Amino acid sequence: MTTTTNHNGAKVNGVAASSAEADVRVAPAPKLRRRPALIAASVAAICLGGLVAAFAWTSTSNTQSVLAMRVAVERGALVSAQDVMSVQVSADPALHPIPASQSSAVVGQRAATDMAAGTLVTLEQVSDAVLPPAGMSIVGVGLPASQMPGEPLLVGDMVRVVATPGQSGEVIAGKQVTIAATVVGVRMNDENGQNVVSVQVAQQNAAELAARAATGNVALVLDSRER
Repeated sequence: MTTTTNHNGAKVNGVAASSAEADVRVAPAPKLRRRPALIAASVAAICLGGLVAAFAWTSTSNTQSVLAMRVAVERGALVSAQDVMSVQVSADPALHPIPASQSSAVVGQRAATDMAAGTLVTLEQVSDAVLPPAGMSIVGVGLPASQMPGEPLLVGDMVRVVATPGQSGEVIAGKQVTIAATVVGVRMNDENGQNVVSVQVAQQNAAELAARAATGNVALVLDSRER
C-alpha cells in the first residue's frame, strides 16, 4: 500500500493525520436558551397594545359634537353665536347637552342661569321668555359710581331705587321714595362714564322712576341675594 506524504508532513488516504489535525474538534451547536419572562412580557405588550387600540377606536366612535360656552354669559343676557362653540364629548346618557347642529335653539335666547365659559349647554340653561313680561316695564337709570353699590351688580339682583334730596340736601324723615326693581342689564356709558342700569319695575311705577332718573337724583340700593 502506497502512502503519500504532503508538504506539511500529513499522510494522505487516511493512514495517518498530523498532530494539528488530530487536535481539531468540532464545536457543538449553541443551545437556544428560552426566557419565559421575556416571552410573557412580549405577550403582555401585544395585549396592551390591542386594548389601547380598541379603547381609542371606541372613544372615537362614541363621541358627539355638542355646544359649549366659549365665554361666560350672565343670567338674563342674550346668547349670541360668538358665545358658543362646538366640542367633542363622549356620549353619556346622564348628560343632556345640545347637539352642535341645533345651535339655533340657543342663539338669541336669554340665559336662565349664569353660564360659565367651558361648560356644556343644556336647554334648561336658556329661556325664550320675553322681557319685559306683561305688567312690567324696563327703565334705564344712569348713575355715577358714588350712587351705586360698591358690589358689582348682576342680572337678577333685587334692588331699590331711592330718590335722593338733590341740591337742597334736606332729607325729610318718612318722606323717602323708594321703588323696588330687578336688574336686567348693566353697561358702561363711555360718553359720560356713568353706569347705565336697566331695571324691571311694575308698570305703574315706570313713569315716576323714569322722571326721577332723568334728574339724576336717585341712588341704587342692593338688597339681599339670598333666595
